[in-house]
Amino acid sequence: MSERPATRLFNVLFLCTGNSARSLIAEAVLNRVGAGKFAAFSAGSHPRPEPHPETIALLKRLNHPVDELRSKSWDEFAHPDAPTLDFVITVCDRAAGEVCPVWPGQPMSAHWGMPDPAAVEGSPAEVAAAFADAYRMITARVTAFANLPIESLDRLSLQSRLDEIGKAGAASQPAR
Repeated sequence: MSERPATRLFNVLFLCTGNSARSLIAEAVLNRVGAGKFAAFSAGSHPRPEPHPETIALLKRLNHPVDELRSKSWDEFAHPDAPTLDFVITVCDRAAGEVCPVWPGQPMSAHWGMPDPAAVEGSPAEVAAAFADAYRMITARVTAFANLPIESLDRLSLQSRLDEIGKAGAASQPAR
């Protein structure tokens, strides 16, 4: 009996400016829904000193591992010993417009912009609702991404699908 070939693991980096909310949530969600197919990471162009407390609280409530989550600079992923990236996805408008480091291996990139829950001011319930909204949107997009038949799509088709995922739900986002 022959052994099945090992499934290729795709490395995905989620970028945001502060790496305190959306990108960390995306990392946690993809590491759960894409386990065995994806290794997710996150970073920021100007990372906050630590994750937003509501990011950690939300992920803990939803039973995501949080011990390894930390805000970090995208410079960590530009070094020769860093994981080779297959995908780089920005999840906030500010990071999408910034000049990113040159990623070895020419990873595919996409922009999945969404409102920043960390910028919401209000009662604890309003802040928690903003994080829950971001989590739902990120989960929908990440799940759609994780279910793509990546191995069977050519680069142009895959790029088109990544771009479509980034537009999903954009028109229905609540104004804050």
